[in-house]
Amino acid sequence: MSTKLPLLISFSDYQQQAKVLAMVCGIPYETIQLHHFPDGESQLILPVDLPETVIVCRSLNDPNSKLIELMLTAQSLRQNGVERIILVAPYLCYMRQDKAFHPGEVVSQTIIGRFLAGLFDAVITVDTHLHRISELREAIPIENAVNITATQPMADFIETRFNNPLLLGPDGESEQWVKEIATHFGFDYAVAHKQRLGDHKVIVTLPERAYSGRDIIIVDDVASTGKTLLEAAKQLMPYQPASVSILVSHALFMDDAIEQLNAAGIQHIYSCDSIPHPTNTVSLANLLANALQDVLRH
Repeated sequence: MSTKLPLLISFSDYQQQAKVLAMVCGIPYETIQLHHFPDGESQLILPVDLPETVIVCRSLNDPNSKLIELMLTAQSLRQNGVERIILVAPYLCYMRQDKAFHPGEVVSQTIIGRFLAGLFDAVITVDTHLHRISELREAIPIENAVNITATQPMADFIETRFNNPLLLGPDGESEQWVKEIATHFGFDYAVAHKQRLGDHKVIVTLPERAYSGRDIIIVDDVASTGKTLLEAAKQLMPYQPASVSILVSHALFMDDAIEQLNAAGIQHIYSCDSIPHPTNTVSLANLLANALQDVLRH
């Protein structure tokens, strides 16, 4: 085992962001070679001559095959003598199901959390929505389970693009997060109320505010179906705001979500680059680098 600098490795689906992260940290980078057999099995080829510490960087959208490939990667690194393995997963999957609401429901948060804890010595992620727990280590039971927030780079982006914006959180769960973004530069903000009627139907009620003529930015952590963002936008349009934009940490935007949002009058859709998407405009490299360097020092 060599005593070289830590090595950062990634898969091709997150290679661009991973290379930037390695560059900011001043450490070498290599891409894992991945081949899928016709039956769906994955064949991986990892770098050789490995250092004592390896960082695996991959965002865990489309998680099912990625989790298997992470397992193969981490176990192979251990077999080849790597002493410390760190996962940087800017988007972390399977955190929403933290409670069994009906008999027989699987609580995936703790199962996946323990799975990752068995593979990695540290896990770093961004804006994981933790409903009923306060710290990520309650879901991933290791000391270095780090959930950082993108509120600072998101606030910096808003400050450079908008004059006197009004930030809108689309539901009550977003209040603390939206408030933190607003606090960085003293932005005005409001929080709507959401009633969920199913996976694809919500009702959004706006608070009393002067929306007319304002540049309004709907901010949220995760955009999956986009239905909550869409309903918030529809409620805003009768007030004739100067513009309505969207800014999210994690851009999933399933199916035709983008088309529906554009049709509703959304001028701009922005996102952090935690998940590769055409809306990526906010880089998380510096934020992730600071967290990674803290973990490496300890």
